[in-house]
Amino acid sequence: MAEISSVDVAKLRKMSGQGMMDCKAALAESKGDMEKAMEILRKKGLATLAKRAERETSEGIVVSKKSPDGKQVILASLCCETDFVSRGDDFKAAAEKLADYALACNADEGAENILKTSINGKAYNDVVTEIVSKIGEKILVGDYAKLRLTGAGLIGSYVHFNQKVGSILLIEASDDKTAGSDELKQVALDMAMHITATKPLGLDKSGIDAKTIESEKAIYADQMKGKPANIIDKIVDGKLQKFFAENCLLQQQFVKDNTKTVSAVLEESAKKAGGKASIKKFVRFSVG
Repeated sequence: MAEISSVDVAKLRKMSGQGMMDCKAALAESKGDMEKAMEILRKKGLATLAKRAERETSEGIVVSKKSPDGKQVILASLCCETDFVSRGDDFKAAAEKLADYALACNADEGAENILKTSINGKAYNDVVTEIVSKIGEKILVGDYAKLRLTGAGLIGSYVHFNQKVGSILLIEASDDKTAGSDELKQVALDMAMHITATKPLGLDKSGIDAKTIESEKAIYADQMKGKPANIIDKIVDGKLQKFFAENCLLQQQFVKDNTKTVSAVLEESAKKAGGKASIKKFVRFSVG
């Protein structure tokens, strides 16, 4: 059996981030081969993932990152089993790496695409398995989305201080001067905070799933049983319009000024900046 030096154990520990005893055992099994020892530790992580495959990953962290030119912004979540693990430094470091990998990924959305992405020759899938082998808990990428700016405009982003929920939104502007104004920059942040707080179902009613709308209509109609058909139709329509006002982003009352809708606030802000602006897309993710 090859003698395992403390120097090699320290080196493997630094490379893998694993505990001293795990590193020593891996080196012993690999007969001192550092590369094989790393593979052993990785397999340990995969085995843990397989063993805990059915476990729920309802806790975690939401992260967001913007490209240096501000034209791409990602929102993603890294999930785990317990809140205790989600608050640990190792998990937070993995979540920050997720933000880097997500920004490097070419796909607009889809967690599976991030796992195939590599930075400096290292795939994010390997980062996940390494931390799994270290903490012994199931971890996976929950959600991922990327917004890209192709013309005049800006992307707003906000992650709540507890890192459990966050939002990003794409605002198109009539010109670069309007897009670069302090007014629109502040509104972009405010709108991201608004979305995080209110959880809209769609940008407008066309963005709300048809099944959701039909379900709401059925509930309202059931509540009106016994009334004349024409009365039911009017009441159902009225309740549905209220539903849209509460759940469609552009129609919602703005959280910082409930006398105005989100649409009106954006229009006023762009006008002050000398142009026009419109929200084209938003994404909101949460965990826990």
